[in-house]
Amino acid sequence: MTDGRRRYWLMKSEPHCFSFADLLAAPERTSCWDGVRNYQARNLLRDELAPGDGVLFYHSNIPQPAIVGIARVVGGGYPDHTALDPRSDHFDPRASSANPLWYMVDVQGLQPLSAPIGRDDLRRHPLLGGMEVLRKGNRLSVQPVRAEEWRAVLALAGLDDPLEAH
Repeated sequence: MTDGRRRYWLMKSEPHCFSFADLLAAPERTSCWDGVRNYQARNLLRDELAPGDGVLFYHSNIPQPAIVGIARVVGGGYPDHTALDPRSDHFDPRASSANPLWYMVDVQGLQPLSAPIGRDDLRRHPLLGGMEVLRKGNRLSVQPVRAEEWRAVLALAGLDDPLEAH
């Protein structure tokens, strides 16, 4: 929550790398969101995402990409340690402790959707057809979601807002 106002995000992950089930299986259903190597997404992680913000967890790079779960940000942006680890797939030799370059946040899984909400579902919905994730060429792994889009996704999934209980 920036300035005391909750914000909402769509965060993409390839399920063979890190799935929503992996997040739910993590201790306290919480994990760092590491490995982002796009400057625009990095800036969002570093400067915009804040504890209490809502997350639509999106499985990407699969035959039927879809929103599969609801999560929340529980730790604001901090340097991504995987950039400093030569054994990591996310190692970046340009990064250092003094100049971290890349950032991550901590995310907690709250609730899986009973059925994935795919791109066609989003396109057909009058409030969701303009979502950033549907824009041609938008490959950002972290994207803003408007409050009305958040509510519409929850309604489509038949869910009450799990953030209201936290």
